Amino acid sequence: MERELALEFVRVTEAAALASGRLMGRGDKIAADQAAVNGMRGVFDTIHIDGTVVIGEGEMDEAPMLYIGEKLGTGEEPYVDIAVDPLEGTNLVAKGLPNAISVVAVAERGCLLHAPDMYMEKIAVGPKAAGKIDLNAPVLENLKAVADALNKSIGDLTVVILDRERHEKLIREVRKAGARIKLITDGDVAPAIAAGFENTGVDMLMGIGGAPEGVIAAAGLKCLGGELQGRLVPQNEEEFERCKKMGLKDPNRVLTLDDLVKGNDVFFSATGITDGDLLKGVRYSGKGAITHSLVMRAKTGTIRFVEAFHKLDKKPPYAKGEKTLYYS
Repeated sequence: MERELALEFVRVTEAAALASGRLMGRGDKIAADQAAVNGMRGVFDTIHIDGTVVIGEGEMDEAPMLYIGEKLGTGEEPYVDIAVDPLEGTNLVAKGLPNAISVVAVAERGCLLHAPDMYMEKIAVGPKAAGKIDLNAPVLENLKAVADALNKSIGDLTVVILDRERHEKLIREVRKAGARIKLITDGDVAPAIAAGFENTGVDMLMGIGGAPEGVIAAAGLKCLGGELQGRLVPQNEEEFERCKKMGLKDPNRVLTLDDLVKGNDVFFSATGITDGDLLKGVRYSGKGAITHSLVMRAKTGTIRFVEAFHKLDKKPPYAKGEKTLYYS
């Protein structure tokens, strides 16, 4: 893939963020998500790629746009797989809470795990702690390893965990070890990526969240030189069978970063919708808006933060999330 695509993918996440950001705090997560989908889908049509959605809004019969298997781009080479989350943290936007983002990961065809829509147990860290973690190890052992890698005491570590009943045991163990915890209500991609940067206030992500989000976060951490390990958590026989049909013969084995995202020609782009640990949210002013984005490429290790001013009266309808005749 050409390096110029990096800024094209920023345009994609910017459009989704601009569209959904208008609905911050208005209590309608469905409308916010749909606005993000509309914005993202329209911009993808302008990019010179032959893309296939491998992680998206659902199956074809569940989502009118950005569904798994949908073709994106102009149909020209390069041939790529695309993982999208137009609005990661729908509840966060609806309630005006931090860390909602729009995010895209793009890799060469066949390089992104086609993760089924189920749970995944995860542990994620930044570059300094890469190679030091083990999803099979006790919680205390992982905390000690990360603390040593970061030249910190366990008491200075901050671990992000989704605030769910299923994490009661994990939370007890982390607290017993003496580490600090940041409980979040939704959206574990943003904190996983934040763990890849120093001075964000996030050192680790632990716990069970969505498998598709795990692949997207893994793409970002591959660009950063960090690490994410995951293990699928099927809830029933149907989910076990789905794993097998997708080529995952042993759904219970630990998936490494290279299992989740193969190769190094990977792009990752995220734009803040609400203010977060790493990215600022969309700021509107009259007929303009400011966005704050992160775009990275694993092949070169390039990391860019992009602050952009948008004149909204000059944006096409799809870039603002508005429905056009194409979508009606």
